[in-house]
Amino acid sequence: MPVYQYKALDASGKALSGIVDADSAKEARQKLRMQSLYTTSIAEAEKEVTLSSEVQVRKVLRRIKRKDISTATRQLATLLRSGMPVVQSFSAIIEQLEGQPLQKVMLEIREKVNSGSTFADALADHPKLFSTLYVGMVRAGESAGALETILQRLAEYLEKTDKQRNRIRSIMAYPIVMLFVGGAVLTFLMTYVVPTLIKLFTEMNRDLPLPTQILIAISSFVRSYKMLILIGGIVAAFVAFKRYIRTEAGRLRYDAFRLRIPVLGTLVRKSCMVRFARTLGTLVAGGVPLLQALVIVRDIVGNTVIGKALDDAKDNIARGQTIADPLKNSGHFPPIVTHMVAVGEASGNLEEMLFNVADAYEDEVETAISSLTSLLEPMIIVVMGVIVGFIVLSVLLPIFDMNKLAG
Repeated sequence: MPVYQYKALDASGKALSGIVDADSAKEARQKLRMQSLYTTSIAEAEKEVTLSSEVQVRKVLRRIKRKDISTATRQLATLLRSGMPVVQSFSAIIEQLEGQPLQKVMLEIREKVNSGSTFADALADHPKLFSTLYVGMVRAGESAGALETILQRLAEYLEKTDKQRNRIRSIMAYPIVMLFVGGAVLTFLMTYVVPTLIKLFTEMNRDLPLPTQILIAISSFVRSYKMLILIGGIVAAFVAFKRYIRTEAGRLRYDAFRLRIPVLGTLVRKSCMVRFARTLGTLVAGGVPLLQALVIVRDIVGNTVIGKALDDAKDNIARGQTIADPLKNSGHFPPIVTHMVAVGEASGNLEEMLFNVADAYEDEVETAISSLTSLLEPMIIVVMGVIVGFIVLSVLLPIFDMNKLAG
């Protein structure tokens, strides 16, 4: 569908500009007139934007960040809380997003809502941008007549999860950069510097020390076709592994293995508990029925083993059990989680207890990652030092032998 750029005046005479999708300029004017806008100029955009096109959607989604979604969500909640109608609120957001890729998505959502679709159904057409959590909470908010409150909670949830993700990325950035730079330096040494020096030693026609012989063998291997075969084998194994874990059985085994890894398994479990508690607390606070909330949480928790435990818990809860008991019986939820859920369930403050669990485990995850990276950094330095030291020793030993012979 073509997109038209327009300039118009509202009922108060304020000048507005924006974009609208329509089959023709006449239909675009009619749509604007229905919004009480009086068109002063309208022209088809230079490049047609077809949101239903898979290629165009991918281009849009690549550039839209989670921060853009959370900001737009908070702004929409503020507008609705001030008493502005939904469609008019969307128009204000669209104008605010002038020139940004999210504007086109919000435009399509506004048109669908204006045509009689529910807000949740319009969001569901963009699953890459709006998760099942987002759509489910909006649907519950529409049913309960508390959409602005739900959007506010969603904005807080998105901002908090983004903040945690950014903190973890900042912690991991330094060791990743060190590994990359160290690998690049070693590759340069083994492919360019070392072969030049070794060529001089081999031309001497003398017996070389064992470290130098090992270095020559490694350098020859790195520069030969065998290295390409090794890299190809590693890539093929990685692709096969990725395909395997996409299967149901493969993913289940892989997630179960991740939970059993010493130290890292505990970190994975705690990260899952953060997502479980934060998401379930947000859904319950938003008025989403518990059984429906557990279905949404299962897809967000990030581990199929724990997701299967949630499925079993949902079935037991449907038969009349409490929430805490089936979680405890599964063996995949730490005692502190099940105890706090039980206390929250008994006191009627389940969402508050879940948020407390999420906050506590979030701090533990950050502390654990900081500790691991603080150990990883000196380990990388030591390993790099040993490798570089071996290269230097392998190069210097023949030189020392030459000096002895010359002496």
